[in-house]
Formats: sequence, C-alpha cells, structure tokens
Amino acid sequence: MGKSLFFISWALLCCCWTTQAEIFTSIGQMTDLIYTEKELVQSLREYIKAEESKLAAVKSWAKKLDALTRVSTSDPEGYLAHPVNAYKLMKRLNTEWSELESLVLQNPSDGFISNMSIHRQYFPDEEDETGAAKALMRLQDTYQLDSEAFSRGKLPGLHSNAFLTVDDCYDMGKTAYNDADYYHAVLWMQQSLKQLDAGEEAVVSKADILDYLSYSVYQMGDLPRAIELTRRLVAIEPGHQRAGGNLRYFERLLFKQLNELNQAYQPSSEEPIQLGTYSRPKDHLPEREAYEALCRGEGLQMNDKKRSRLFCRYQDGKRNPRLLLKPMKEEDEWDSPHIVRYLDVLSHEEIEKIKELAKPRLARATVRDPKTGVLTTANYRVSKSAWLEGEDDPVIERVNQRIEDITGLTVTTAELLQVANYGVGGQYEPHYDFSRKDEPDAFKRLGTGNRVATFLNYMSDVEAGGATVFPDFGAAIWPRKGTAVFWYNLFKSGEGDYRTRHAACPVLVGSKWVSNKWIHERGQEFRRPCGLTEVD
Repeated sequence: MGKSLFFISWALLCCCWTTQAEIFTSIGQMTDLIYTEKELVQSLREYIKAEESKLAAVKSWAKKLDALTRVSTSDPEGYLAHPVNAYKLMKRLNTEWSELESLVLQNPSDGFISNMSIHRQYFPDEEDETGAAKALMRLQDTYQLDSEAFSRGKLPGLHSNAFLTVDDCYDMGKTAYNDADYYHAVLWMQQSLKQLDAGEEAVVSKADILDYLSYSVYQMGDLPRAIELTRRLVAIEPGHQRAGGNLRYFERLLFKQLNELNQAYQPSSEEPIQLGTYSRPKDHLPEREAYEALCRGEGLQMNDKKRSRLFCRYQDGKRNPRLLLKPMKEEDEWDSPHIVRYLDVLSHEEIEKIKELAKPRLARATVRDPKTGVLTTANYRVSKSAWLEGEDDPVIERVNQRIEDITGLTVTTAELLQVANYGVGGQYEPHYDFSRKDEPDAFKRLGTGNRVATFLNYMSDVEAGGATVFPDFGAAIWPRKGTAVFWYNLFKSGEGDYRTRHAACPVLVGSKWVSNKWIHERGQEFRRPCGLTEVD
C-alpha cells in the first residue's frame, strides 16, 4: 500500500507542479496544496491503522505468553516433565520469540515517511510563510481591519471558522518584528496577549509576548506604555535577561525627556492598543492613502454630472464582419481618460481553457527595474503570470483575434497574452503600463514601440477586494467574470497619458484571474493616426 501510494503521489505532483517557491503568490497553485494535504492525511490514517494492527498483534502475543508463563512458573519441573511442554518451550524461544521480535521491529511509518519525503520538496518554505504573513498585514492596512477581525475570521461580508490562535498571532508579530516593522509587531503581539489573557491555551509564554511587545512599543515612541509593559514582564519573570536593563533604560530616557520639556510624569494610557493607536510609517508610495481608499470604495470621484456623460452601446468594430451579427456590449466606465468595459468577451469554457494552459507555466510576476532595465520580482507586485501564444491553442488565437476586432488595433505587434493569478493579498501597486521618458529602452528589444493600449480580461469574480483603481482621477473598476476593460496609455501624439497610472488592489477574499494584452505602437499608424496636438 505504501509503495502504491508513493507512486500515486509522484504522478499527481508531476501533473500539478513544475516549479517550487513563492507558492503564496498564486491562489491557483496553492489549491494544489489542499489536495496534497488531503492525501497526506489519508496516508497518516493508514499509518495509524497499521500501528494499531501491529499493537493488537503484540497485545495478543503478550496475553498468550502471560497465560503460559503463569502456568510454567507455578511448577517449572512439573511443567517441563511433560515432553510436549518441553518441546514447545524450545520452539517458542527459538522461533516464536524471534517472530515477535520481527513484529516489534516492523516500522509501519515507512509508507508515511516516503509520502512525506516526496511531498516535502513541494511544500511552502519560510519565504512563503513570511510572504503570506506580510500579505495579511497588507490587507489589514489597505482595508483598515484590526487584528481582532483577522484573528476571528471576520472579514467584510464573510464570517468563517478560520481563526488565528495565540501562537499564530505571536508568529505574525515576530515576522513583522524581524523585518523591523514595529507598527505591525505591536498590533499582532497585542492581539496575541489579548487572547492569552482571555484564557486561550498556547505554547508561547506571556513573558515572550511582553518582551517583543514592550520593545516594539518603545520603537513606536511610546515610552510610558513601554515602561508599563516591561514592568509586567519583570513581575512575571524577575530574572529575565533583558527586562531589567530595558526598564532602567526606558525610565532614564523618559525622565530625561520630561526634564527637557519641563513636564510631569503621566502614566501610560489604559486604553488597549488597537488599529489607530499609532500612525503607520510612511513608505515609498506617495499616493498610498488615496490608492488604499479607492480599494475600499472610498474617495471615488464619480458624481451625477460625470455619470450623465457615460453611456452603453453596441459596438461592431466599425462594421467588422465578425461583429456584425453579434456586436459587443460596450459600457463607459470613465469619460476622460476614456475607459470602457466590454461584456461577454470570454465564455466560461474559454476562461477554463486559458487557465488550464497557463497554470503549469505560472511563475512569479516581474517588473522592470527603471535603473537597470532588468526584470526582477518586487513586493509591490504579488502574483504569478504566464505568457500564452496563439500557436498554443486555437482558443488563444481566437481571443487575440477578438481583441483586434473589438479595438480596431492590430495585435501582430502586441505582446503575448499574459495570464495572471493573484495569491494571498495579491496586488500590483500603482504603476504605468507604458514606458516613460526616463526609461527609453524599456521595449527597445521588442522593436514595436511603446505600449499604446491595455486590454484587460477579468476571468473570475472576486468576493472582496481586487479592484483596478486609478488614483489620479479617483476611479475604481471591479472585476466581473467574462468582461474586459480597455484604455489607451498614450495620446495620439505618442506622449504618455500619466493619468492612466493604475493599480490592482489586494485581493481580500477570493482568487483573482486576469489576462491582458499590451498593444504596441507599431502597426497602428493608419488605425490610430497621430493627432494635431500633444494631448489629442
């Protein structure tokens, strides 16, 4: 059984996996782990059954031998006086005890260990665990969720039995702490302490939590609270190697500050630490607040006046023969820059085929380093992508032709169809699709000019999060399976339209699949002629 399960496991993994590492960046690939874990559970059950069978056999031996020795030891000579008993004693000690020894030495865990060994190489690694933890923190920030909500599985519009234990919260806090992210370390260590104080069982000790929490609070500049937490630590563990020294240092620092400001000592607030107690440190993204507000559906600049300029229509691609009998349904999403959504662009069957083709090829999505021009991974783009050619399958060729028919632009010089699947907290922070003047060689290798337009297919619905947002003018476009959105990245003059800076918001609940076609300038000279001004 162990051998057959081993080979089944190997066949399953060969079908489902091509690469390892960065599993957390794709929900699509993470689903394979669910089945892997189910198979391991089955293997574990078989191991337990084998151990129980072995133990039952040993118990049977023990019961039989116990009865024999009770009789034989009561009158050894009388027992051995019977020649049959003498023979059976020789036989037992020479043969049957050897059989029992072999039974005891049998290791029913071999099959389970073999399964574990073959699966382990495809397990998530430390990078995946850290990446998933940081993804939860990203979701926490973007959607303004406190640690309590996450810990209890209470996400917007979703209540589940997915919860975080004291130890889970502690590990989250430790991940942030090790990254010098004291803001999140405080939030998660506080949640861990709160659950521990409420009576939850845990492996981690209160002293360990207080140790990390007190120092993280100090790093956030809250000396009174750091002192109060360190005093609690000293009370629990007087001989703690750092607590005493930290307490004296914090107290000296606080009283020095108070003397300089000529202020009296005020005890720390008794209000529990929660989201909003401390300000989140600024980072590299100038429009962070506006971008995250749009992801939450806040700060949208849509109003009645603007809405009155938006229309829906049937679009036949300027009398394109393939669209005459069945024109596309086109809806305006925004007036300037003009963004449109097309309905029923991809069928369910086409979407499933595209996903089937892409899944074995998914690899961590990259971005172009503006300084070196080299493609590299980045924390601000968390997804996996694959590139599909028309020759890969008739469906891809058909989709490429459909995009050309709808837009009126040639896709001969376009990039391959890119398919992306977003993982835990998957996102792509604000970026431009076109190359700017400070990166003139971005698409030089392609020889097809800049990215004139973007055609983005939504291949799944998303329960929460995952919007495409445009911070410059306050628009948010929500994924709807089978639809596509289209916009121009360049003016007719070839100048970049900087208003099209956009982002893919973190996926809060669900799995987001998209595919996009980046259409380039070459070949569009007569399909989209140059305008009379720079911003036509």
